[in-house]
Amino acid sequence: MYCSACGSAIPANLSYCNRCGARVGAVNDNSIAKSSPRYPESLIWAIVAVLVFGLVAIMGLMAVMKEVVGFDTNLILAVTYICLFMMLVLEGVFIAMLLKTRMRVKNSIDDAKLKEHQTKELTEGQPPALQEPLSSVTEGTTRAFEPI
Repeated sequence: MYCSACGSAIPANLSYCNRCGARVGAVNDNSIAKSSPRYPESLIWAIVAVLVFGLVAIMGLMAVMKEVVGFDTNLILAVTYICLFMMLVLEGVFIAMLLKTRMRVKNSIDDAKLKEHQTKELTEGQPPALQEPLSSVTEGTTRAFEPI
């Protein structure tokens, strides 16, 4: 069995990775980013459907109120405005859900990129933390005394 976070081999009886501490068998954070593109697509189709069918239903309701029932024009306009307002509120709710979903996907992608760049190991291109030891100032200047 291998850790899904760092890729190191781990025994089957452990629930956490010994190397990185990630939970074994946990749901990966990238699954949110992979499963959510269908959700915004369905919201877009819902927005279009509510707009098209809502306008058709309102026009049909206006025709029925005028021809069949014989309502006054002011009453027909009042009912039409109320229906249009409710349709616009519903469209606003769908658009808010779409924007929230896109922000959530963007944040999960940003988090995944951030986790990808965070490592605990040193890379080859980093300079050493300590400088090389310098030679002593007095090295080579002292003379050995020769016996007389």
